[in-house]
Amino acid sequence: MAASFAVEPFRNHRTLTAAGTRAAPGRTKLSREFYARPVLTVARESIGKILVHRSAEGETAGRIVEAEAYRGPLDLAAHSSRGLTKRTKAMFGPPGHAYIYLLYGLSWALNLVVARENEPHAVLIRALEPVRGMELMARRRGVAPDSRLLTNGPGKLTQAMGITGALYGIDLCGDVLFLEDSTDPVRVARSPRINVDYAGEWAKRPWRFYERGNRYVSVPPRD
Repeated sequence: MAASFAVEPFRNHRTLTAAGTRAAPGRTKLSREFYARPVLTVARESIGKILVHRSAEGETAGRIVEAEAYRGPLDLAAHSSRGLTKRTKAMFGPPGHAYIYLLYGLSWALNLVVARENEPHAVLIRALEPVRGMELMARRRGVAPDSRLLTNGPGKLTQAMGITGALYGIDLCGDVLFLEDSTDPVRVARSPRINVDYAGEWAKRPWRFYERGNRYVSVPPRD
């Protein structure tokens, strides 16, 4: 069944990006309608979409190949299960914004805020397949541009993409951090989420979605 959300063309293909380069024609940015839907729907349909970050260093982009749904406050694996705090404020806001947090105190993790305001649901982006700006990603990560270690984990992809806590709460419908649409075919599989054993029965929910057979998927299962 075809998705019903709308996509928006970039406002002006001649407008300079933050990196001082021109946006390529023909690319479409996902509108807020994409995010304003149930978290499991957004998590599944985010697989294959293109995550883009424009920074002063340049533009980087990668296909989302792994994502997890978090449906707080009942979901004990979700940060929002602890209620509204300074840390989780973005999750309780309107859809289409970024919830970014420190993963194990070492690296940043990017989440898409979805559903509707005061319904604290989010989609964690776990892995990307690089598509643009690989040399810049490689410099940031200190690995070869064709290495699967470039973006095969939530902390690795944010380092490669230059995404930090400075972007907490940013509007994903803006021109700095956003998703592009893609019509490429994708085979999606699902499994329980990773490293959420503390959540009891919630840890068994098959709310991790990934592209079958993609080498950048972070951990098994991959097929």
